Amino acid sequence: MSDDRVDFASMLASRLCHDLLSPVGAFANGLELLADEKDPAMRERCFELLEQSARTSANKLKFFRLAFGSAGGFGELVPADEAKSAIQGIIGDRAIDLNWMIGSDPLPKPAVKIILNLSLLLVDALVRGGRLDVGCENQGEGIEIALHVEAERIFLDADVETILRDGEGATAMTSRTAPAVLVQAVAAQNGGTVMLARETPTSLLVGAVLRGRG
Repeated sequence: MSDDRVDFASMLASRLCHDLLSPVGAFANGLELLADEKDPAMRERCFELLEQSARTSANKLKFFRLAFGSAGGFGELVPADEAKSAIQGIIGDRAIDLNWMIGSDPLPKPAVKIILNLSLLLVDALVRGGRLDVGCENQGEGIEIALHVEAERIFLDADVETILRDGEGATAMTSRTAPAVLVQAVAAQNGGTVMLARETPTSLLVGAVLRGRG
């Protein structure tokens, strides 16, 4: 295995562990508090925190299974509702409105990976909330994917933006940029391209076109 592939796998694993550390750590802390707490009201609050942490952890694992993994359990097509549910899971209680503009037809795995990894990057960029529009259409000769965000401020990492705009080799790979590298890699593997356009300071459009395996 090449050094680049090892580094890529390491960066994706680092990103996954980073995102899971907080809810799993909160779950462990909640168990410790519950063991020592005698007050009924406080114990009830501990159970609420444990439930929240468990739900957040499960949502993130479900998301990363589809976004980074092989999505075992599905064939070459993934139900559109699974992708939507995964994105809703990582949004959680953040002030982000998801505008899902995809029908009920199942989606090819490569399209799902691109949609989820772009969603992950854009949700991270909406630190003060906003709106995320997600669309995907089969145009016969290829699949067109478009994600659009609007917010008072969009804090997309500069290196992530560079990779999405100029390609995976445009800047050094880190755990923050690994999802953007994966988007470019999946698009290239399927004869596709990735595009990014900053329409205004409060609006950003990212998308891809897949034309089958190259």
